[in-house]
Amino acid sequence: MTERTITHAPSTEPRTACPSAPQDGTPRWLRTYHRKERPAVRLVCFPHAGGAATAFSRLSAALPDDIELLAVQYPGRQDRDTEPCAEDIAALAAGAAAALMPYTDLPLFLLGHSLGAIAAFETARLLEKHGSLAGLFVSAAQPPAQDWQEPDLDTLDDDAVVAGLRRLGGVSDVLLRNPQSRHEVLRLLRADHHVLRGYHCDPHTTLTVPVTVLLGAEDPKNTLEQVRDWARHTTAGHTVEVHSGGHFAMTERAGDIAELLVRHIHEHLAAGPAGPPADLVRDIYLAGADGRASRPSTDLTALQDAAREVLTPTAYGYVAGDAGTGATRRANREAFDRWRIMPRMLRGATHRDLTVPLFGHRLSAPVLLAPVAAQTVVHPEGELAAVHGATDAGVSFVLSSFSSHSMEEVAATAGGQPRWFQLYWPSEPEVAESLVRRAEASGYSALVLTVDSPVFGYRPADLDHGYLPFLHGAGLANFTTDPAFQAALPPDADAAAVIARWAAISTNPALTWDGLAWLRELTALPILLKGILHPDDARLALAHGMDGVIVSNHGGRQLDGTMATLDCLPAVRAAVGPAVPVLMDSGVRTGSDVLKALALGADAVLLGRPYQYGLALGGRSGVRHVLRCLLAEFDLALALSGCTDIRDLGKDMVAPAGTVAVPPQEQCDKI
Repeated sequence: MTERTITHAPSTEPRTACPSAPQDGTPRWLRTYHRKERPAVRLVCFPHAGGAATAFSRLSAALPDDIELLAVQYPGRQDRDTEPCAEDIAALAAGAAAALMPYTDLPLFLLGHSLGAIAAFETARLLEKHGSLAGLFVSAAQPPAQDWQEPDLDTLDDDAVVAGLRRLGGVSDVLLRNPQSRHEVLRLLRADHHVLRGYHCDPHTTLTVPVTVLLGAEDPKNTLEQVRDWARHTTAGHTVEVHSGGHFAMTERAGDIAELLVRHIHEHLAAGPAGPPADLVRDIYLAGADGRASRPSTDLTALQDAAREVLTPTAYGYVAGDAGTGATRRANREAFDRWRIMPRMLRGATHRDLTVPLFGHRLSAPVLLAPVAAQTVVHPEGELAAVHGATDAGVSFVLSSFSSHSMEEVAATAGGQPRWFQLYWPSEPEVAESLVRRAEASGYSALVLTVDSPVFGYRPADLDHGYLPFLHGAGLANFTTDPAFQAALPPDADAAAVIARWAAISTNPALTWDGLAWLRELTALPILLKGILHPDDARLALAHGMDGVIVSNHGGRQLDGTMATLDCLPAVRAAVGPAVPVLMDSGVRTGSDVLKALALGADAVLLGRPYQYGLALGGRSGVRHVLRCLLAEFDLALALSGCTDIRDLGKDMVAPAGTVAVPPQEQCDKI
């Protein structure tokens, strides 16, 4: 028998009950050896023929905190030894895919070793319909459409099979010399080998995610020429990584393999979502009804009612509540409804450029997360989950001064997108300076000074509940971690003393235009004033050294009865001219809203309440879902309006609701 006789070898682990079986309703198929508190992605590992989930325990230990490993446990082994082994690859893939559905809240990478590569490939075909699959790693395996030329092990006696195992490596002699463990090794190997021999794949079968092939330089079973043919099975890119070691380097050199995997996964995270945002629509249709249960509604205007069902009355009142009668919030939505899009046809809008340059950075889309305070009221992970969701969607964010996690902690978990820090100017200059210096040191690339909240607005929902989250300790992290804030507290200060000090200095009602000179001299970061409605205030902002403005009425949470932001936007744009960055928020709910705002003069919009509802409904995945839906609708709105670049958007793309005026005859003659 040659070295090509045995392609797969069993795990070196003896058949024992697995102590790491999950307790979340899927104990049969998945094992987790090192749970991560806040993973960014999950790596799902499929073992080789005869192998078990425990083959990946060392690899799991070698992965960083942002990558959680789930190992697939095939039936018929270890704690599943009372079940019959699978009859075919399709059964393995179907079982694994079903068990993984609850884990599609984060991007999934699949990794299959040897036979496991085929099981992972077929599972990937099932999972990519749900839009959560990020990529496939295959190790020590020829492509699925190739003839692996595997012998029928039923025609070989035990000694011949064992001799082949010893030449290939991966199984200790201790197991092979022990009659009981040797019998178990051969039982599983023959069963899994039967599954492999019965597998056939059409050479035209492809995935829509990247495939990375791992090949040991000393692997006696696979060659570089053979594994290159994996390229035919993906439409999204193919890479071969040749590493040291043999066929079982995956288990024997777990640390080295972990470094290779981490590099690829982190490159994926830094790159953000692939493909145009509108691809989300295709992915949802391909997923069909099976994908519906794992995500909130794609109608972002329906999420408020859904969030009400999962939030406490106080939390819901805080997020959804308005100032006074809610007239300002209603005006914001009515303003968007008063404008209608005037699409143009036959413009060749196959590819759209959604990027926007702002302050030396190029944002991937003209959307940022608006600063929202005390987000742990909505979800236990608060801003960390929201920022992770924004990173997943390739969207920048503005962090509130009143966040429940410190700016440093949030920065450490953020992706490569630009991040801004919103400043509520404290009444103590020392604390204000300290917050700004910390933002600079933490990589925040702009300051957003909110000026429409010198005092809290009159919010009946919060007043009726007698609830303000800050008085319960939420939203104070940037102050409790600030040395200037702490300096004025006694060493034994209790929570009540901390809250009292925060309440005394957190805002600055005495601030005037003249005070902006101090902030301008303090930092070289770009500064935007948020809360501008009057065009004269926009001019004053520029006169006092500000770099941009955000047209905002705080979403209707501060002053009841103000003008809608969209109604103020054109005048503000006219006041500052075309070169000054102008952003807007308040009332944005749909992709068409984003288009209208940009057409009327905004460079970008900030999204507030909708992503908070997503946070309430699904944490990180809920925020990602909201942003992907918004960007997909915006991308499609551009295409359907005949635009290929957001810089094409101008006032000619929108018109007030009502009958379109008939142009003069001389103008018609020129058309």
